Amino acid sequence: MSPVSSPTIRWGILATGRIAHSFASDLALVEGNELVAVGSRSTDSARQFSEQYFTPERAVHAHGDYADLAADPDVDVVYVASPHGRHEADAMLCLEAGKAVLCEKPLTLDTSSSGHLIEEAHRRGLFFAEAMWMRANPNIRAAVAMAHDGACGRIAQVRAELGMVADPDVDRMWEPALGASALLDVGIYPLTFAHLVLGEPDAVVAAGTMHERGFDVSGGAVLTYPGGAVADVAWTQVAHSDNRASIAGDVGRIEIAPRFHEGRSFTLASGGSVHEFADPVTGRGYAHEIAEVAACLRAGSTTSDVLPPDGTLAVMRVMDEIRSQLGVSYT
Repeated sequence: MSPVSSPTIRWGILATGRIAHSFASDLALVEGNELVAVGSRSTDSARQFSEQYFTPERAVHAHGDYADLAADPDVDVVYVASPHGRHEADAMLCLEAGKAVLCEKPLTLDTSSSGHLIEEAHRRGLFFAEAMWMRANPNIRAAVAMAHDGACGRIAQVRAELGMVADPDVDRMWEPALGASALLDVGIYPLTFAHLVLGEPDAVVAAGTMHERGFDVSGGAVLTYPGGAVADVAWTQVAHSDNRASIAGDVGRIEIAPRFHEGRSFTLASGGSVHEFADPVTGRGYAHEIAEVAACLRAGSTTSDVLPPDGTLAVMRVMDEIRSQLGVSYT
Protein backbone atom coordinates (compact mmCIF):
# COMPACT_ATOMS: atom_id res chain seq x y z
CA MET A 1 0.00 0.00 0.00
CA SER A 2 1.06 3.60 -0.48
CA PRO A 3 2.32 5.39 2.64
CA VAL A 4 -0.26 7.53 4.41
CA SER A 5 0.85 11.06 3.56
CA SER A 6 -1.29 13.02 6.01
CA PRO A 7 0.45 14.06 9.25
CA THR A 8 -2.25 12.36 11.32
CA ILE A 9 -3.45 8.75 11.10
CA ARG A 10 -7.25 8.86 11.11
CA TRP A 11 -8.95 5.98 12.89
CA GLY A 12 -12.43 4.56 12.81
CA ILE A 13 -13.70 2.19 15.49
CA LEU A 14 -16.18 -0.54 14.60
CA ALA A 15 -18.44 -1.40 17.57
CA THR A 16 -18.86 0.47 20.84
CA GLY A 17 -18.34 -2.09 23.62
CA ARG A 18 -15.89 -1.98 26.53
CA ILE A 19 -12.79 -2.73 24.51
CA ALA A 20 -13.68 0.05 22.06
CA HIS A 21 -13.76 2.55 24.92
CA SER A 22 -10.39 1.36 26.24
CA PHE A 23 -8.89 1.66 22.77
CA ALA A 24 -10.34 5.12 22.20
CA SER A 25 -8.96 6.35 25.52
CA ASP A 26 -5.43 5.17 24.63
CA LEU A 27 -5.73 6.47 21.07
CA ALA A 28 -6.02 9.98 22.48
CA LEU A 29 -2.59 9.51 24.13
CA VAL A 30 -0.69 8.72 20.93
CA GLU A 31 0.55 11.79 19.08
CA GLY A 32 -0.25 11.86 15.39
CA ASN A 33 -3.33 9.66 15.70
CA GLU A 34 -6.95 10.65 16.13
CA LEU A 35 -10.40 9.13 16.24
CA VAL A 36 -12.52 10.47 13.39
CA ALA A 37 -15.41 8.00 13.15
CA VAL A 38 -17.26 5.27 15.00
CA GLY A 39 -19.70 2.68 13.74
CA SER A 40 -22.40 0.79 15.59
CA ARG A 41 -25.49 -1.22 14.70
CA SER A 42 -27.34 1.40 16.77
CA THR A 43 -27.35 5.05 15.75
CA ASP A 44 -27.88 6.09 19.37
CA SER A 45 -24.91 4.04 20.55
CA ALA A 46 -22.68 5.50 17.84
CA ARG A 47 -23.79 9.03 18.69
CA GLN A 48 -23.18 8.56 22.43
CA PHE A 49 -19.72 7.13 21.75
CA SER A 50 -18.82 9.96 19.37
CA GLU A 51 -19.94 12.60 21.85
CA GLN A 52 -17.83 11.03 24.59
CA TYR A 53 -14.64 11.29 22.47
CA PHE A 54 -15.41 14.58 20.72
CA THR A 55 -12.57 17.11 20.81
CA PRO A 56 -12.57 20.83 19.94
CA GLU A 57 -10.23 20.02 17.04
CA ARG A 58 -12.39 17.35 15.42
CA ALA A 59 -15.87 15.91 15.70
CA VAL A 60 -16.21 12.12 15.57
CA HIS A 61 -18.54 10.94 12.80
CA ALA A 62 -21.28 8.67 14.18
CA HIS A 63 -22.41 5.89 11.83
CA GLY A 64 -25.39 3.73 12.71
CA ASP A 65 -24.21 1.05 10.29
CA TYR A 66 -20.86 -0.75 9.96
CA ALA A 67 -20.91 -0.40 6.18
CA ASP A 68 -21.18 3.39 6.49
CA LEU A 69 -18.14 3.44 8.75
CA ALA A 70 -16.16 1.30 6.29
CA ALA A 71 -17.09 3.68 3.47
CA ASP A 72 -16.17 6.86 5.39
CA PRO A 73 -13.56 8.65 3.22
CA ASP A 74 -11.98 10.35 6.23
CA VAL A 75 -10.90 7.00 7.77
CA ASP A 76 -7.41 5.60 7.11
CA VAL A 77 -7.66 2.50 9.31
CA VAL A 78 -10.44 0.70 11.16
CA TYR A 79 -10.08 -0.93 14.55
CA VAL A 80 -12.56 -3.84 14.64
CA ALA A 81 -13.84 -4.13 18.22
CA SER A 82 -16.87 -6.38 17.75
CA PRO A 83 -17.17 -9.80 19.49
CA HIS A 84 -14.79 -12.29 17.92
CA GLY A 85 -17.62 -14.35 16.49
CA ARG A 86 -18.23 -11.40 14.16
CA HIS A 87 -14.60 -10.57 13.33
CA GLU A 88 -14.42 -12.38 10.00
CA ALA A 89 -17.47 -10.63 8.55
CA ASP A 90 -16.68 -7.22 10.03
CA ALA A 91 -13.02 -7.20 9.03
CA MET A 92 -13.91 -8.38 5.53
CA LEU A 93 -16.42 -5.55 5.20
CA CYS A 94 -13.64 -3.04 5.91
CA LEU A 95 -11.16 -4.72 3.57
CA GLU A 96 -13.72 -4.72 0.77
CA ALA A 97 -14.11 -0.98 1.34
CA GLY A 98 -10.36 -0.54 0.88
CA LYS A 99 -9.55 0.17 4.51
CA ALA A 100 -6.51 -0.89 6.51
CA VAL A 101 -7.61 -3.01 9.49
CA LEU A 102 -6.48 -3.71 13.03
CA CYS A 103 -8.79 -6.47 14.30
CA GLU A 104 -9.15 -7.29 17.98
CA LYS A 105 -7.91 -10.69 19.13
CA PRO A 106 -8.64 -13.48 18.53
CA LEU A 107 -8.62 -12.64 14.85
CA THR A 108 -11.36 -15.19 14.14
CA LEU A 109 -12.64 -18.47 15.55
CA ASP A 110 -10.22 -20.73 13.64
CA THR A 111 -7.13 -20.87 11.45
CA SER A 112 -9.01 -21.24 8.19
CA SER A 113 -11.01 -18.03 8.53
CA SER A 114 -8.00 -16.14 9.91
CA GLY A 115 -5.94 -17.23 6.94
CA HIS A 116 -8.71 -16.15 4.59
CA LEU A 117 -8.69 -12.60 5.99
CA ILE A 118 -4.90 -12.39 5.86
CA GLU A 119 -4.85 -13.60 2.26
CA GLU A 120 -7.58 -11.15 1.27
CA ALA A 121 -5.71 -8.21 2.81
CA HIS A 122 -2.54 -9.28 1.00
CA ARG A 123 -4.42 -9.61 -2.30
CA ARG A 124 -5.80 -6.10 -1.92
CA GLY A 125 -2.49 -4.60 -0.79
CA LEU A 126 -3.96 -3.42 2.52
CA PHE A 127 -2.44 -3.29 5.98
CA PHE A 128 -3.90 -5.95 8.25
CA ALA A 129 -3.03 -7.17 11.76
CA GLU A 130 -4.51 -8.85 14.80
CA ALA A 131 -4.69 -6.50 17.79
CA MET A 132 -2.72 -8.76 20.15
CA TRP A 133 -1.66 -5.73 22.17
CA MET A 134 0.53 -7.81 24.49
CA ARG A 135 2.98 -8.30 21.60
CA ALA A 136 3.60 -4.53 21.50
CA ASN A 137 4.03 -4.13 25.27
CA PRO A 138 7.57 -2.79 25.90
CA ASN A 139 8.19 -5.00 28.93
CA ILE A 140 7.03 -8.17 27.20
CA ARG A 141 9.24 -7.33 24.24
CA ALA A 142 12.22 -6.60 26.50
CA ALA A 143 11.78 -9.79 28.54
CA VAL A 144 11.51 -11.98 25.43
CA ALA A 145 14.50 -10.27 23.80
CA MET A 146 16.54 -10.75 26.97
CA ALA A 147 15.66 -14.45 27.04
CA HIS A 148 16.57 -14.84 23.35
CA ASP A 149 19.89 -13.10 24.03
CA GLY A 150 20.78 -15.80 26.56
CA ALA A 151 20.01 -14.12 29.90
CA CYS A 152 18.43 -17.36 31.18
CA GLY A 153 20.86 -19.66 29.41
CA ARG A 154 19.35 -22.55 27.48
CA ILE A 155 15.59 -22.10 27.83
CA ALA A 156 13.92 -25.24 29.16
CA GLN A 157 10.60 -24.07 30.57
CA VAL A 158 7.99 -21.37 30.01
CA ARG A 159 5.03 -20.97 32.33
CA ALA A 160 2.10 -18.59 31.91
CA GLU A 161 -1.40 -18.45 33.27
CA LEU A 162 -4.20 -15.95 33.09
CA GLY A 163 -7.59 -16.01 34.73
CA MET A 164 -10.41 -13.92 36.10
CA VAL A 165 -14.08 -14.27 36.98
CA ALA A 166 -15.93 -13.09 33.89
CA ASP A 167 -18.72 -10.58 34.29
CA PRO A 168 -22.02 -12.40 33.66
CA ASP A 169 -23.23 -9.36 31.72
CA VAL A 170 -20.39 -9.54 29.15
CA ASP A 171 -22.18 -11.43 26.39
CA ARG A 172 -19.09 -12.46 24.42
CA MET A 173 -17.87 -14.50 27.40
CA TRP A 174 -21.05 -16.55 27.75
CA GLU A 175 -22.82 -16.59 24.39
CA PRO A 176 -21.73 -19.38 21.99
CA ALA A 177 -23.10 -17.46 19.01
CA LEU A 178 -20.54 -14.72 19.76
CA GLY A 179 -17.67 -17.21 20.06
CA ALA A 180 -17.66 -17.66 23.84
CA SER A 181 -14.51 -19.51 24.92
CA ALA A 182 -12.05 -18.94 27.75
CA LEU A 183 -9.37 -20.29 25.42
CA LEU A 184 -10.05 -17.72 22.70
CA ASP A 185 -10.61 -14.80 25.03
CA VAL A 186 -8.09 -15.53 27.82
CA GLY A 187 -5.94 -18.51 26.85
CA ILE A 188 -4.66 -16.72 23.77
CA TYR A 189 -2.42 -14.60 26.02
CA PRO A 190 -0.37 -17.38 27.68
CA LEU A 191 -0.24 -19.22 24.35
CA THR A 192 1.04 -16.11 22.59
CA PHE A 193 3.63 -15.61 25.33
CA ALA A 194 4.85 -19.18 24.87
CA HIS A 195 5.00 -18.62 21.11
CA LEU A 196 7.01 -15.42 21.51
CA VAL A 197 9.62 -17.29 23.53
CA LEU A 198 9.69 -20.75 21.97
CA GLY A 199 7.91 -20.59 18.62
CA GLU A 200 5.54 -23.28 17.35
CA PRO A 201 5.35 -26.53 19.37
CA ASP A 202 5.88 -30.08 18.18
CA ALA A 203 3.04 -31.42 20.30
CA VAL A 204 0.15 -30.18 22.46
CA VAL A 205 -1.70 -32.02 25.23
CA ALA A 206 -4.70 -30.16 26.67
CA ALA A 207 -7.58 -30.61 29.09
CA GLY A 208 -10.32 -28.34 30.33
CA THR A 209 -13.76 -27.77 31.80
CA MET A 210 -16.80 -27.19 29.65
CA HIS A 211 -19.86 -25.01 30.16
CA GLU A 212 -23.23 -26.70 29.75
CA ARG A 213 -23.70 -24.72 26.52
CA GLY A 214 -20.67 -26.32 24.89
CA PHE A 215 -17.74 -23.91 25.29
CA ASP A 216 -14.70 -24.08 27.56
CA VAL A 217 -14.50 -22.02 30.77
CA SER A 218 -11.14 -23.30 32.07
CA GLY A 219 -8.24 -25.20 30.62
CA GLY A 220 -4.57 -25.96 30.54
CA ALA A 221 -2.04 -27.35 28.11
CA VAL A 222 1.50 -28.67 28.00
CA LEU A 223 3.38 -27.79 24.83
CA THR A 224 6.66 -29.47 23.86
CA TYR A 225 9.24 -28.02 21.48
CA PRO A 226 12.26 -29.07 19.42
CA GLY A 227 15.26 -29.34 21.70
CA GLY A 228 13.26 -30.40 24.76
CA ALA A 229 11.74 -27.16 26.03
CA VAL A 230 8.28 -27.30 27.61
CA ALA A 231 5.59 -24.65 28.06
CA ASP A 232 2.92 -25.03 30.74
CA VAL A 233 -0.04 -22.71 30.16
CA ALA A 234 -3.43 -22.29 31.82
CA TRP A 235 -6.48 -20.09 31.46
CA THR A 236 -9.88 -19.60 33.09
CA GLN A 237 -12.85 -17.25 33.16
CA VAL A 238 -14.21 -18.61 36.45
CA ALA A 239 -11.32 -18.11 38.93
CA HIS A 240 -8.85 -15.46 40.06
CA SER A 241 -5.50 -16.88 38.93
CA ASP A 242 -2.13 -15.45 39.97
CA ASN A 243 -1.63 -14.22 36.37
CA ARG A 244 2.14 -14.66 36.31
CA ALA A 245 4.55 -15.76 33.60
CA SER A 246 8.15 -16.97 33.65
CA ILE A 247 10.97 -18.07 31.37
CA ALA A 248 13.47 -20.49 32.96
CA GLY A 249 16.79 -21.79 31.72
CA ASP A 250 19.98 -23.37 33.05
CA VAL A 251 21.45 -19.98 33.98
CA GLY A 252 18.53 -17.95 35.31
CA ARG A 253 14.85 -17.11 35.31
CA ILE A 254 12.78 -14.19 34.07
CA GLU A 255 9.53 -13.54 35.94
CA ILE A 256 6.80 -11.17 34.78
CA ALA A 257 4.62 -9.74 37.51
CA PRO A 258 0.83 -10.05 37.38
CA ARG A 259 -1.06 -9.36 35.32
CA PHE A 260 1.66 -10.61 33.04
CA HIS A 261 -0.07 -9.76 29.75
CA GLU A 262 -0.14 -6.11 30.81
CA GLY A 263 3.61 -6.27 31.48
CA ARG A 264 4.36 -3.39 33.84
CA SER A 265 7.68 -4.88 35.08
CA PHE A 266 9.78 -8.04 35.16
CA THR A 267 12.76 -9.47 37.03
CA LEU A 268 15.82 -11.50 36.05
CA ALA A 269 17.18 -13.87 38.70
CA SER A 270 20.66 -15.12 37.80
CA GLY A 271 23.91 -15.83 39.60
CA GLY A 272 22.42 -15.19 43.02
CA SER A 273 21.20 -11.70 42.10
CA VAL A 274 17.79 -10.36 41.17
CA HIS A 275 17.46 -7.37 38.86
CA GLU A 276 14.20 -5.56 38.16
CA PHE A 277 13.28 -3.91 34.87
CA ALA A 278 10.35 -1.65 34.05
CA ASP A 279 9.65 0.27 30.86
CA PRO A 280 6.81 2.81 30.97
CA VAL A 281 3.49 1.57 29.63
CA THR A 282 1.27 4.24 28.12
CA GLY A 283 -2.35 4.22 29.26
CA ARG A 284 -3.92 0.79 29.45
CA GLY A 285 -1.31 -0.56 27.04
CA TYR A 286 -3.15 -0.28 23.73
CA ALA A 287 -1.16 2.83 22.83
CA HIS A 288 1.86 0.77 21.82
CA GLU A 289 0.02 -1.25 19.17
CA ILE A 290 -1.59 1.98 17.94
CA ALA A 291 1.85 3.55 17.49
CA GLU A 292 3.09 0.42 15.70
CA VAL A 293 0.17 0.41 13.25
CA ALA A 294 0.65 4.13 12.60
CA ALA A 295 4.34 3.59 11.84
CA CYS A 296 3.47 0.81 9.37
CA LEU A 297 0.87 2.98 7.61
CA ARG A 298 3.30 5.88 7.28
CA ALA A 299 5.90 3.51 5.82
CA GLY A 300 3.43 1.92 3.41
CA SER A 301 3.84 -1.52 5.01
CA THR A 302 1.00 -4.03 4.76
CA THR A 303 2.19 -6.11 7.72
CA SER A 304 3.87 -5.48 11.06
CA ASP A 305 6.91 -7.28 12.45
CA VAL A 306 5.50 -6.69 15.94
CA LEU A 307 2.01 -7.97 15.07
CA PRO A 308 2.93 -10.54 12.38
CA PRO A 309 0.30 -12.52 10.48
CA ASP A 310 2.45 -15.67 10.70
CA GLY A 311 2.45 -15.37 14.49
CA THR A 312 -1.31 -14.96 14.53
CA LEU A 313 -1.77 -18.11 12.46
CA ALA A 314 0.75 -20.11 14.50
CA VAL A 315 -1.11 -19.41 17.75
CA MET A 316 -4.45 -20.06 16.06
CA ARG A 317 -3.23 -23.48 14.92
CA VAL A 318 -2.43 -24.37 18.53
CA MET A 319 -5.84 -23.14 19.66
CA ASP A 320 -7.51 -25.22 16.93
CA GLU A 321 -5.74 -28.29 18.29
CA ILE A 322 -6.71 -27.48 21.87
CA ARG A 323 -10.34 -26.89 20.89
CA SER A 324 -10.33 -30.24 19.12
CA GLN A 325 -9.01 -31.99 22.22
CA LEU A 326 -11.54 -30.25 24.46
CA GLY A 327 -14.43 -30.93 22.10
CA VAL A 328 -15.33 -27.27 21.42
CA SER A 329 -16.95 -26.62 18.05
CA TYR A 330 -18.55 -23.54 16.50
CA THR A 331 -20.15 -25.34 13.53
